[in-house]
Amino acid sequence: MIGFVDNILLYVIPIMVILGVVVTIHEGGHFLAARLLGTAVDRFSIGFGRPIVQWRDRAGVEWRIGWLPLGGYVRFAGDDNAASVPDAEDLGALEREIVEREGPAALSRYFHFKPLWQRAIIVAAGPVANFILAVVVFAGLLMTVGEPLQPARVDVVTPGGAAEAAGFKVGDLVQTADGRAIDSFSTLQRIVFLKTGTPIQFVVRRAGHPVALTATPRRGVILDRLGHPQHLGVLGLEYQSKPGDLQIRHFTPLEAVGGGVDRTVDVVDTTLHYLGRLVVGRETAEQLSGPLGMAQLSGEIAKQTAQESPNVQTLIANAAITMLELVANISVGIGFLNLMPIPVLDGGHLLFYAYEAVARRPLAAKVQAAGYRVGLALVLGLMLFATWNDLQRLRVLTFLGGLFS
Repeated sequence: MIGFVDNILLYVIPIMVILGVVVTIHEGGHFLAARLLGTAVDRFSIGFGRPIVQWRDRAGVEWRIGWLPLGGYVRFAGDDNAASVPDAEDLGALEREIVEREGPAALSRYFHFKPLWQRAIIVAAGPVANFILAVVVFAGLLMTVGEPLQPARVDVVTPGGAAEAAGFKVGDLVQTADGRAIDSFSTLQRIVFLKTGTPIQFVVRRAGHPVALTATPRRGVILDRLGHPQHLGVLGLEYQSKPGDLQIRHFTPLEAVGGGVDRTVDVVDTTLHYLGRLVVGRETAEQLSGPLGMAQLSGEIAKQTAQESPNVQTLIANAAITMLELVANISVGIGFLNLMPIPVLDGGHLLFYAYEAVARRPLAAKVQAAGYRVGLALVLGLMLFATWNDLQRLRVLTFLGGLFS
């Protein structure tokens, strides 16, 4: 019983809190943009399914928290079409209904009769809010905690590895990789991880002089911070910490904001790079993760944080930093995912609006419905695939198979 409660505290509650914050900010972006542009809103929901709690404010907006905390939505007044983009016939019927009930002046309050640019702003505001959240969190951490830096020094060159073949030597200090400045060994690792089979141009400082080297990472197994094996690009270089190596870089508020933007852009850039290599078959799909994987990650980081904290004060501080880092990274991921041009996602709505801007009319209802079904199938398929990855990573299938063998 105690073990079950511990698992709930470590694995379930943290990810629910993180997703709750990220989804609330996302939907809050839609809601705030809509209200600023004078759009009538029927409902603001965090979570799906039957409401656990619900109430209605003075403006007539129904607020609710659903029992399934894996998403949320904002429903605008008159938003009855599944794809949220009614065709000309639907718009005509909706217009007549509103005029008869509230008069012609009320049309300007309804989302579907807003100018196209306002609808696009309202839809894009959700992902933008996620990116802003990430920037704010990253900046706050850089300003208060700082950034730990360890030199990109080569202390071990693995015999027979890609680095040895490229001419790396013990004592080299890596300065750039493909023209990007390397300020720490962890930065070097992040660049190499997703470059399997792709040559990288390095500049290292050796005996006080710059030396140009070209190395091609090979697929290898590394252990992440939680001790889990990952199949990523490796060079065969190791760094061994020495006294005085660790430096903490402190940021002014302005520098922290710039650093927050840089980190957010870096997460998006890494995601795009990974997806591009995945499409052409140069990366495996094992890095894709769903809710189970996020729950495992947040739970194991929480457990590790608890084990490494000597007292309650340190535990609270470390837990807060860890949670905020996860919030920022997941917020970027959700913002990026929602901008993908897939119907049912924000990017799909923007795609419909792009068509409307060019054709001067909404997409036909049949085409919208078909796009909605295809988009829903793609999203569900991605979720199922990510969940399959999570189950394999957690060895649930192996465990279940052992029960019946």
